[in-house]
Amino acid sequence: MKRILKSNFLYLIFATFVLLSCKTYNTSILENGDLLFVPSVDSGLSGAINNVTQTEKKTSYDHIGILKKEENHLYVLHASPKGGSQKQKLHSFLKEQSKSGQKIDVYRLKSEFQSSIPNSVSKAETLIGKPYNFNYILDENSYYCSDFVERAFRENQIFQLEPMTFIDPKTNQTNAFWEKFYQDKKLKVPEGEPGCNPNGLANSNKIDKIGEL
Repeated sequence: MKRILKSNFLYLIFATFVLLSCKTYNTSILENGDLLFVPSVDSGLSGAINNVTQTEKKTSYDHIGILKKEENHLYVLHASPKGGSQKQKLHSFLKEQSKSGQKIDVYRLKSEFQSSIPNSVSKAETLIGKPYNFNYILDENSYYCSDFVERAFRENQIFQLEPMTFIDPKTNQTNAFWEKFYQDKKLKVPEGEPGCNPNGLANSNKIDKIGEL
């Protein structure tokens, strides 16, 4: 009897530890077609992206995905270096993207543009399976994260392509990270070429931030 009680006690301790160590998310705020923006960090590729694209402190992002509700399941449609263009379970997406402790910001199309969501989500699903675009130069065979989202909503012109810049605002010179990045690929820095980025998309006047996860 003592052995059983001890076993049950240890199980309760273990279960409590697991519950306390698992991060919970307020997914009840989510609707089909919501946009999930992942805050950037200050180093590596994330910091380099943010350095040349940040429009203001509140839009400091380096990744974005589209929320899809499918019956009782939640998925994120997005393009990532790990796995390319994919349909990922929301829980798995959040576990990967919030590992640095940051919260994921949720944006939603304004009411007058929400009629475009079903078609845009369907379009995003047709892009699944394409590889990730590691050059960040637009093409039809691979996509990077904001490129994936812009294409999904392109028919309804929710977002716009703009001339890309790789200029460090502090020095007014090409950011050293990007200069080496393209040099290693034996490519010219695509300064002024059409493209998009998460911060630019977050700055759209057709979406509003509605919360965070």
